[in-house]
Amino acid sequence: MNMNFLKKNRPLATRLGLMALLAIAPVCAKPSDAEVREPIDLAIDERIIEREGLIPRSFAPMIGEAKQAVVSVHTARVVRVFNQQGPTSPEEEMLRRFFGLPPSPRRAPREEDIEEQRVPQGVGSGVIVREDGYILTNSHVISGRDGESADEVLVKLNDGRELPAEILGRDPKTDIAVLKIEADDLPSLSLADSDNIEVGDIVFAVGNPMGVGQTVTQGIISATGRSIGIYGREGYENFIQTDASINPGNSGGALVDIDGRLIGINSAILSQSGGNIGIGFAIPTNLAVAITGQLTAFGEVKRGFLGVQPADLDPDMAEAFGLDSTDGALIESVEEDTAAERAGLEIGDVIVEINGRTVRNANQLRIRIAQLRPDSEIEIVYVRDGERKVAEVAIGDKDAALYAGGILDGVSVQPVDQELRDRYGYPDDLTGLFIAELDPSSPHARRLREGMVIIEVNGVLARSARDAQEALRPGVNRLYVYDRGRVGFLALRLR
Repeated sequence: MNMNFLKKNRPLATRLGLMALLAIAPVCAKPSDAEVREPIDLAIDERIIEREGLIPRSFAPMIGEAKQAVVSVHTARVVRVFNQQGPTSPEEEMLRRFFGLPPSPRRAPREEDIEEQRVPQGVGSGVIVREDGYILTNSHVISGRDGESADEVLVKLNDGRELPAEILGRDPKTDIAVLKIEADDLPSLSLADSDNIEVGDIVFAVGNPMGVGQTVTQGIISATGRSIGIYGREGYENFIQTDASINPGNSGGALVDIDGRLIGINSAILSQSGGNIGIGFAIPTNLAVAITGQLTAFGEVKRGFLGVQPADLDPDMAEAFGLDSTDGALIESVEEDTAAERAGLEIGDVIVEINGRTVRNANQLRIRIAQLRPDSEIEIVYVRDGERKVAEVAIGDKDAALYAGGILDGVSVQPVDQELRDRYGYPDDLTGLFIAELDPSSPHARRLREGMVIIEVNGVLARSARDAQEALRPGVNRLYVYDRGRVGFLALRLR
């Protein structure tokens, strides 16, 4: 995909031209079970904006209020620096520089040679969503290039105050993070129902682009439901696309509607130059609220799992399945022993609603299910043979569905389906287990790799994670795999 790839609005990071750096542990450790908090309650304003009548001559009154709730987010990393040369006298330093004397011989580090330094990482934006100091921003705003959280986060309010922020949690798969500052009676934005927005609605992007200070730009909604692949194959994308100018530093800022309500968190741009060309993307409020509830309660996100492989409908397929429109997600496969199978869903069913909300396509189904906590009870409306039916479903656990057990430490797999075949160019008849995630610290990281497909385990076809688990045994195992266009055997030793 040649578009000079997608450039997130990552803030500029300062590099040290020093020795090797050792970062202190990040501040956003996940809470233990005993530390689970109550999820914060963020209300959604479901009123639909007025689309009739004259456009006002000025948006200043509305923008003036919205600006107060958008803040600057400054991040830093604390590093330990070792001066290998140790202290030298001014005379020795002068001789070394001007007469080419060799540096002092290296020696073992001493504690007095090690110092901690605070290294600024960058500047982004955030949105106050509750008056008691809860702030939404992007996960990448508070993360370094290595993906780890910043050690220090400082929030600068519009009244000039600078307050330290606690990272309550972050979710790289949706790029949402929640911060908390100790303050009361703060200006906050109300949250609009992002499902009610339409292409052509006027919007405003508020943030701190390029570190120049708070800036407001105007545009319209260009598209909804965009998935652009910026978060990888395991990400969850349902972007609002806008032509309101978004630039580096706007990340985490607010996309507001004409009534001054938050409808999205600015997250990414598509650009060949790194600057705005009128293609910006924001995370819808409805998705952000669902993630926020889990991050504030648990510090992490547990995702629901239905157990189907959905596909989009074109007009011909819709007619073939007795539908009046292309809205819906066609079930192409149902995995064994999953929520879908237990609820009686079958291949050929078309899911059209979840809990009363329309499902327009396969990606929307995937996102709606992933927003739910495992074991949630939901109502699914589907069409079978032209007849609408209702199923009560107890949602499963996404993490449990990916096999990452004690036998294969740090390895997550999923059955190969047509979507994976199309995405990676696999042969049409390839079956097996696709390695979706491989922890670098896994004892199998040298033998396996992400994207590899396990076809057989000890002569047994690996059609499901259960098949593979039952076929694996202590000692040396024989795996038949597909990797980079070739098939072959590899030996995997298990203890």
